Amino acid sequence: MAKDTAGDKRDRKVGIKDVSREADVSISTVSHVLNGTASISPAVRSRVLDAARRLGYLAQRQAKATISSLETVLLAVPPDTLAQSNINLVSWTVLGALGRECERRGIKLVPLRLEGETNSARAIVDAARSAGADGILLLNVDRPELIQGIAGSGLAAVLINGEDSSMRLDSVTPGNRFASALATNWLISQGHRNILHVTWKGRATIRRRGDGFLDAFAENNLPTEGARFCFAEGWEPHLGEKAIGAWLTQHDGLDGVTAIFCAADNLALGVMRGLEARGFQIPRDISVMGFDGVAPGEFTSPSLTTINVPLDQMGPDALHLLEQRVSSDQPARASHRLELGCQLIIRDSVASLIAAKRSV
Repeated sequence: MAKDTAGDKRDRKVGIKDVSREADVSISTVSHVLNGTASISPAVRSRVLDAARRLGYLAQRQAKATISSLETVLLAVPPDTLAQSNINLVSWTVLGALGRECERRGIKLVPLRLEGETNSARAIVDAARSAGADGILLLNVDRPELIQGIAGSGLAAVLINGEDSSMRLDSVTPGNRFASALATNWLISQGHRNILHVTWKGRATIRRRGDGFLDAFAENNLPTEGARFCFAEGWEPHLGEKAIGAWLTQHDGLDGVTAIFCAADNLALGVMRGLEARGFQIPRDISVMGFDGVAPGEFTSPSLTTINVPLDQMGPDALHLLEQRVSSDQPARASHRLELGCQLIIRDSVASLIAAKRSV
C-alpha cells in the first residue's frame, strides 16, 4: 500500500533510511543504487529511484551537491537590463528566477553594472577576483571582445541569453531559431503566405529569430518574397509603433501582408497600437504574433498569440553549467551551448485564413 509521505517531506529532510523503508529494500541496496557501486536488478533499481524521487531525496541530494561547489557568483549585466519597468519583464523574470535559485542554494550573487570603466573584460575579471567569485554569469551580453577576454582569464563563465559564436564560453539561450521557425510554420499552417517580420538590429540571439523566420519559408517551399522584414530602432513598444507606422506609409497600407510576426512581445504591443491608430482591426484585417510570452500580451485586446520562452529556467540552468565548469577536472572541457525549447501560445490576435476561405 502506498504511504503518505507528503507530511514527512514538509516537516524534515528525507534520508536514506526513508528511501529504504519506502522502497522496501535494505539501506545498503539504496546506497548501491544511488552510487552505482554494485550490480542491482533493473526492477529493484527502478523501485529505489522511484521512491527516492517521490520522497524528494534526489532533488535534495542534487541541491546539496550544488551548494558545496558554488559559494559566490559575479553577475555582470548591462544597465538597460536593470531598469525595472513593465516593458523590461523579460530581463526581470530571468533575474528573479536566478535570484531565488541562488537564495535556495545559499549562493552569494554579486551584481556588476556594465557601464563606463566596468564595461570591459578586464574590469569584469578583476571584479570577480576581488569578490572571491567561483565564476561569472553574464546576462544579455555577447560582445566578441568581451567574451574573448573573459575566456582567456581562466575563470569559469556562462552567458545567459547570449551567444558566443567562437564557442569558448558556455551559454544558455532560448532556442531562438527553432522557436521562430515554429511560430512562422504555424502562421503558414493558418494560410498566411505574405508575412512581415518586425525586428531590430540587435544581438546574435535576435538575428537567430530572423533566421528561423526564413527557415520556415524554405521548409514549406514558399518563395522568399513572402518573407518580409521591417526593422525597428529597438525593442521598446513605442519603437514598434513607430516602425509599423513608417512601413504602412511607405507601402501605402498592408501591401498584401496578412500576418505580422514580431521578434518580441514588446514590439508586438507597439505594432498593435500602430495598426489600430491607422484604423486596422486585429485580427480581422491583419494578424499579429509576438515572441517571449511576457504577461502584458495575455491582457491585450485581442490577447496576443506568442511564443512562450522558459525565462525562469535560464538562470538556474546557467548556474548548473557554471557548477559543472567549476567542478570539472578537465581544463580543456568543451564549451556547452544549451538551447531551451519554447512553446506556441495560441490566443486571439491571429486569424486563420483557411477557416475564412471555408466559410465563404
